[in-house]
Amino acid sequence: MWIADNWKDYQVLDTSSGEKLERWGDYLLVRPDPQVIWNTEKKNPGWRKKNGHYHRSSKGGGEWEFFNLPNEWSIHYGNLTFNLKPFSFKHTGLFPEQATNWDWFGKLIREAGRPIKVLNLFAYTGGATLAAAAAGASVTHVDASKGMVTWAKENAVSSGLADAPIRWLVDDCVKFVEREIRRGNHYDVIIMDPPSYGRGPKGEIWKIEESIFPFIELTTQILSDNPLFFLVNSYTTGLQPAVLTYMIHTALVPKFGGFVQADEIGLPVKDNGLVLPCGASGRWTK
Repeated sequence: MWIADNWKDYQVLDTSSGEKLERWGDYLLVRPDPQVIWNTEKKNPGWRKKNGHYHRSSKGGGEWEFFNLPNEWSIHYGNLTFNLKPFSFKHTGLFPEQATNWDWFGKLIREAGRPIKVLNLFAYTGGATLAAAAAGASVTHVDASKGMVTWAKENAVSSGLADAPIRWLVDDCVKFVEREIRRGNHYDVIIMDPPSYGRGPKGEIWKIEESIFPFIELTTQILSDNPLFFLVNSYTTGLQPAVLTYMIHTALVPKFGGFVQADEIGLPVKDNGLVLPCGASGRWTK
C-alpha cells in the first residue's frame, strides 16, 4: 500500500463504527467512511470535542452538524496551501491520501531534466495540479465543474502559484481530449481522477465501468513521444489495483514500453496504528 504519511496539518486520529475522526489543521471532523466496518471503543477525546460531524441519512446523502467550525480555513502540505470548506456529501475539498502520489510524481518531474507538460483530468480542487506546478511542470487543469476550477485557482493563489504556467479549463474531459487529438497537442504526463458517475457541462453522462478503459486508450493519443508518467486514481470499488494494472498496461505498454504498478493508497491512523484504505492508484512509468 502507498501511504500518505508526510502530513503535519492532517491526521486520521481514530476510526470506529463506520466513521473516522480527523484533524484538519486546528479543527476536528467526524465523517462516515465505508471502509470502517469495525466497532472499537472511542477513547480519543476528539470524538466529543469535534467541530463538525457529517451524519449520513438512511435515504441517501446526509447533512453536516457544526460546532464552532469556520466557513472556510486552510491547511498546508509542504509549500502548498489548501482552502477547505465542508460541502455536499461529506467532502471538504481535499483528498489527503493523494499526497502519496504528489510526493511520487513531484520527484519524477523535478528530476526529469526537461520541460514537462502535464494534463490533469477530472482535476477537482487542484491538489495534483499544484503539486505538479510546484515541481516545475506546466499544467492544463480540466474539470467539468466551474465551482471546482474556481476553488482550484484560489488554492493556487494561496500556494504562491498564481503566476505558475497553469491553464484552467471548465470542460467535459472526454470532449477536451478529443479536441486535443484533432489539434495535435501532446503532453508528457496524464493524471486522471475519474468519478464513478458524473455529468459534463452539457449533460454528458460518465459511467466509469463503461467509460474508463476507452478513455484511457483515447488519452494515449495525446501522449508525447517520450512520456514521463501516467497516473489513474480510483475510488470505485470494482476498480481494484489488479484491474487498474491490466487496463493501463494494455493501453500503454505496447505503445510506449515501460511498466505499471498499482496499489491501494491509504492514511495512517494515529490511535491504533492501522492504515485506512482510501481507494487505489495505477502508475505507468518508463
